[in-house]
Amino acid sequence: MLLSTDIWVGALIRRAEQGGAFPVVVRKGDPRAGAVLVKVVDRRAGAARLYSEATRGDGERVWMQPVNSEAEADLDAYVERALRIDPDLWIVEIDDGQGRHFLVESVETR
Repeated sequence: MLLSTDIWVGALIRRAEQGGAFPVVVRKGDPRAGAVLVKVVDRRAGAARLYSEATRGDGERVWMQPVNSEAEADLDAYVERALRIDPDLWIVEIDDGQGRHFLVESVETR
């Protein structure tokens, strides 16, 4: 059984806080089954990354970067398009000087 989204997001927020980052739930979606986008921002480096949950062909759930850019404006444009398609979407932003995402699930990098 999978965790409800609100509990999963709460755990992500706690991991980030414990790691010294500054996480914020920018937008709450459906508490039970809303999808989540995680935006990681390193303001000192001027870089940002966006992570979206996906399912691989073998059925494993992984996190991927849906936008091949580190420009925050490009990521925000993607988020706006995604919100038009899925109004139940959660948006979590993590401001971390080391650029950590704090996801414990598999993360595919480019």
